[in-house]
Amino acid sequence: MKILVTGGAGYIGSHVVRGLVSAGHQPIVLDDLSHGNSARIENTPLLELDLASAEAKDRLVAAFKENAIEGVIHLAARKSVGESVSKPEYYYQQNINSVNNLLFAMKETGVLNLVFSSSAATYGSPDVPSVDEDYNCKPINPYGETKLIGEWMIADSVRAWGLKAVSLRYFNVAGAGFKDLADTAVANLIPIAFTAIHEGKAIQVFGTDWPTQDGSCVRDYIHVSDLADAHISALEHLTKSTSGHTVLNVGSGKGSSVLEVIQAIRDVTKLDFVVEHVPAREGDPATLCADVSKIERVLGWKAKHSLQEIVASHWDAISQ
Repeated sequence: MKILVTGGAGYIGSHVVRGLVSAGHQPIVLDDLSHGNSARIENTPLLELDLASAEAKDRLVAAFKENAIEGVIHLAARKSVGESVSKPEYYYQQNINSVNNLLFAMKETGVLNLVFSSSAATYGSPDVPSVDEDYNCKPINPYGETKLIGEWMIADSVRAWGLKAVSLRYFNVAGAGFKDLADTAVANLIPIAFTAIHEGKAIQVFGTDWPTQDGSCVRDYIHVSDLADAHISALEHLTKSTSGHTVLNVGSGKGSSVLEVIQAIRDVTKLDFVVEHVPAREGDPATLCADVSKIERVLGWKAKHSLQEIVASHWDAISQ
């Protein structure tokens, strides 16, 4: 299949692109390269475009027709929680407009298969340790709100004109499937910790008296290669379905505490570094893990990589 991958030159997108190639599909990348890197996608065709811009819809329609696109994996989005709080208008303009332009173009060209990059941020701060897709979503920041609204827009299009879609709610993505595709953004615990080590700074642990096994927050970590495989499984699921919008969690289904992640880093790197305990941050849930029973049932997909393998793959990629 010929698949348009928006945001395909980014960290997750480039893994998805290589996975598609390995699976025998023909990806075409759309990226504005504000955070992506064209070197990541090797010889894959690239359309450089801001998907939220005024001209995006017409250029998308032309690209769909020119390349005979059969499906879309939509990853392009602004995704910094902190930035979304300080720039909510920008996040709505970027993340909502991009979905809107994409849906207009898909409807006009009859492209019916869509895999949407959503987020566990749609849940907000759940009061359950393992959250399933039926949980009442209450996002606590504009980023999470834009992802939930994107899901609503897609569901409406499914009902209105026959779009088929899967929305994947990611949990904590980390690791590297290839040495040249490391996560260069310092936005999640594992790259934040390695950056602190590199700069000779302490790794900060926010709160030590959470109601967890060791007092630190617990999260669900998913290897980026497993996540890429989930996208391809979702895409192939759509080709066999006749209608509908399915929302699926993508995680390991297992929780790892901040202190367990730090210990895994010590075990993998054999490095000595300082850990600093600081006050907890307001709004952080003690535990947030994915109930992955639905994605296992619907797609037959299951995460393969352990926390140790996630940490080791990131270390290997940044140490080359």
